[in-house]
Amino acid sequence: MGKNVGTVDRILRIVVGLILIALVFVGPQTPWGWLGLVPLATALIGWCPAYRLLGMNTCAIGKRA
Repeated sequence: MGKNVGTVDRILRIVVGLILIALVFVGPQTPWGWLGLVPLATALIGWCPAYRLLGMNTCAIGKRA
């Protein structure tokens, strides 16, 4: 399992994930905010299963191989 999530993509995923998780505690306070764990987890491990299925790769290191 190689990395397929690049640096800019990871930063965006972290920001989106944290915003969604924040919705659990402030704003509409719905449990849907826990979906923010998905982009946060994929950013932290650097691998996205959806990218694998779609054949995408935003990681510069992974593109060299």
